[in-house]
Amino acid sequence: MNALYDSIGIDYSNLRKADPRIAAHIRNAIGDVASVLNVGAGTGSYEPGDLEVTALEPSAQMISQRPADAAQAVQGSAENIPFADDSFDAALAILTVHHWADAAKGLAEMRRVARKKIVILAFDPGFRENWLLDYWPQLAALDDAQMPPMDFYSGILGPVQISPLPVPHDCSDGFLYAYWRRPQAYLDPRLRKGSSSFWKIDGVDDGLARLERDLASGEWQKRYGDLLGQEQRDMGYRLLVADLA
Repeated sequence: MNALYDSIGIDYSNLRKADPRIAAHIRNAIGDVASVLNVGAGTGSYEPGDLEVTALEPSAQMISQRPADAAQAVQGSAENIPFADDSFDAALAILTVHHWADAAKGLAEMRRVARKKIVILAFDPGFRENWLLDYWPQLAALDDAQMPPMDFYSGILGPVQISPLPVPHDCSDGFLYAYWRRPQAYLDPRLRKGSSSFWKIDGVDDGLARLERDLASGEWQKRYGDLLGQEQRDMGYRLLVADLA
């Protein structure tokens, strides 16, 4: 995955801008701590600016795009976190666990270095209420293959509180299902580049052709027009919080 993001990560910071509403949910989940390790930190989205943050990221391309005022970044992987036991109050992982070579080992490492809390934003692969699957059904198979199920986390971290993270209709972060009310966005190759999933599945062009046709004919609006009146929606993203103290 390091190699993938070294290839597709160019312009990633412009495509994946932290949404302030999602950031507020994450900051609230982190709670009252002083130090945080952000594992799989990427370009630094959702790192709380009021805390002492250390970033851990395997991709040099991602590290190079971190803002000048971002937290100090160390190049390294989740599976081998280069810090001593109990080095941080909390460990954070945002939409990254599915990219790890060994999720179980990475989660165990997070638990090793965190004293009080672990906060993870992940996708529930069992979630299927998503119109994109009608155009790219292969996304469901990809999610099943790379996304750990929700009960996987508690098996390693202990008791985990899981809550839905609603996605605003105008979300500024370009993750895969962020454009649920803006279907035209998926026709833009630059915006699709912000999601690794489109690099991993076959048949992308077939789905694009059907989506473009359905938008032009009004079929998409006929089938999914009720979404256009919704301000936010559960798209399967989950906040997982493990209290360790």
